[in-house]
Amino acid sequence: MAEIATVILEFIKCVAPPTRSCVDNHRKFKENAEDLRKKLRILEARKEDVERRLQDEVCSEKQAKKEVVVWLQDVEKINAEIQDVLKELPGVSYFSRARLGKHACKKIVELDDILGRGNFSEGLVVNKPATALPFRVENLEGEVSVKEKIWGYLTGNEVQMIGVCGIGGVGKTTIMKHIHDELLLESRFDKVIWVTVSHPLNVGRLQDEIAKGMNERLRKNEDEQRRALELKEMMGRVKYALILDDVWQGFMLEDVGILRPAVENGCKIVITSRKVDVCKSLGCEIVKVSPLSKEESLNLFLDKVGRDILQVPELEGFWKAMLEECAGLPLAIVVIARSMKGVTNVCEWRHALNELRRRVRATAEGSEDEIFERLKFSYDRLQDSNIQNCFLSCSLYAEDYEIRRDDLVEQWIDEGLIEESSRQVMLDNGHFILNKLENNCLLENGHSKDTIKMHDVVRDMALRIGPQFMVRARMRLTEIPDEHDWTENVEKVSLMENGISDIPLNMCPNCPILTTLMLQGNIKLSQIPGCFFANMQGLKCLNLSETSIESLPHSICNLENLTTLLLRDCRQLKHVPCLAKLKALKKLDMLKAGIDVVPEGIDMLVNLQYLDLWCPKLVELPTQILSNLSHLQYLTVYSKSTTLKIKGEEVCGLKKLETFQAQLYDLQDLNNYVKSNHFKRLS
Repeated sequence: MAEIATVILEFIKCVAPPTRSCVDNHRKFKENAEDLRKKLRILEARKEDVERRLQDEVCSEKQAKKEVVVWLQDVEKINAEIQDVLKELPGVSYFSRARLGKHACKKIVELDDILGRGNFSEGLVVNKPATALPFRVENLEGEVSVKEKIWGYLTGNEVQMIGVCGIGGVGKTTIMKHIHDELLLESRFDKVIWVTVSHPLNVGRLQDEIAKGMNERLRKNEDEQRRALELKEMMGRVKYALILDDVWQGFMLEDVGILRPAVENGCKIVITSRKVDVCKSLGCEIVKVSPLSKEESLNLFLDKVGRDILQVPELEGFWKAMLEECAGLPLAIVVIARSMKGVTNVCEWRHALNELRRRVRATAEGSEDEIFERLKFSYDRLQDSNIQNCFLSCSLYAEDYEIRRDDLVEQWIDEGLIEESSRQVMLDNGHFILNKLENNCLLENGHSKDTIKMHDVVRDMALRIGPQFMVRARMRLTEIPDEHDWTENVEKVSLMENGISDIPLNMCPNCPILTTLMLQGNIKLSQIPGCFFANMQGLKCLNLSETSIESLPHSICNLENLTTLLLRDCRQLKHVPCLAKLKALKKLDMLKAGIDVVPEGIDMLVNLQYLDLWCPKLVELPTQILSNLSHLQYLTVYSKSTTLKIKGEEVCGLKKLETFQAQLYDLQDLNNYVKSNHFKRLS
């Protein structure tokens, strides 16, 4: 026996380095294994606590510390390694105990180290780096003296509050965008903050936007007075330049929490407004922005219409007369000149001039109606009702909202504003229309090349043309508009990105010609009354994305004209009624929805072109469900479940499919599909 024991000990020494006694590892095997399990449970609980705190604290202004990110990665790594060790324990042989016991001891030491690093007593998050981005604006035509005057006030000590005033479209915002960009290049101010002030004024939103401009965040559930004190304390820590664009009504700085600028703190505030009285009520030094001079107007007009027009002498009288009708307003000059770019026919110029004159003469001189009629002239010259409707649809977004180009094109397709064709053709047509609107200066670039926005005056004009729209987007609403606001002739309603939490149980708006309803981004909205859709027989496009709804009301099944149903990021969604009656439905988007079963009746949606079932909790896709969906152009199916798979032969039957993402049954199925002609046609 002694000889056998000696052999075993020598064998153990050969296969395991002697960092600890192998005999001790063998003897304490059970104790080490239990200690490993216990400490792993503690670490997992600590990880959950950290992740929960991060979820509450990380926002657009705050980010996780790098040490926190590394710690979470270390936790994931050691968790996986320990799980491998624990899997070996049940069937471990007598002779393997020493090896595993030693491995367990090593992991316990690592666990202790990671647990020790996971206290984060100094917090989990830090401020993100300054995110103020320059505006991508073209060269400023004229207004040099105005810009220099404002700059002098900003760099001097005599004036702390500046009011830039002038009629709509005269160039106030453009001037301030140039100044904003120049301030970013200097180190004169710690923070340069730009806020477009909503109309009507919303104190809560204004507080949030100012805090955001400083990479801070105010507490959501506090009342405005407490938030004002918090904001004032934040602003007191920095030397700031605050630009409040498009202010329509006076307010008290103290009510918002804006630290009053003074020589001592070096801070400045600039306000742009169409109303001199508003700027005076805030104690501003007034800087008036006047229309461009004749020479400045001429240069701007020729830049936009194209200087090659000078080579056509017979047009000179017409374009000079048209320039006169623009009255030196930069926005009108730009929009009208762009609408005439490339036109060389004398008759068309004569007709356009007469039409513009007729519009302007019908309005009171100096009124806002004048600028609206000048802009509407450019809208009418689009001459294509589809393009015009696409333009009007942009006004459904909030004022100064930067819309992603791809999202806007999808919105137009969803509303049926793009002629039906293959998906790629529709996307191309949408971007063609978008570029046309941008080239005509009815849309302008956002901060990013991927975004687009509307000038506030252009948006006002669009809403005038489409008075059958009810747009209350991003206005911090906590309640849905009263039922009497939902008139019988309303065609489109946008209540996106508010704080609406519930809809009255008996609310049943009578909107028979309503075609588009945008409720996305109301993250507190958890339920919709059963009767809410009862009198919306004409509804075609319904967006409930990014809400907390748990179930869809059965009345949605009676929306027989519905073509688009968007339920993206509805993570609490558990129940969807049978959709079989929605024969007109072309798009069903359930990306990241919380459902675990495919909604009943999908196989009856014979006109469906777009189906996104990227649903992490989805268990299975019933067989043959795709066989009836012969018009599908876009199909995504995903789940964390390994049982959710699609047969390649089912996909091959979808002859119009252009985009496909899913897990096929096995490698052989994948190989067969990749070799098929169907795969080669995918985009």
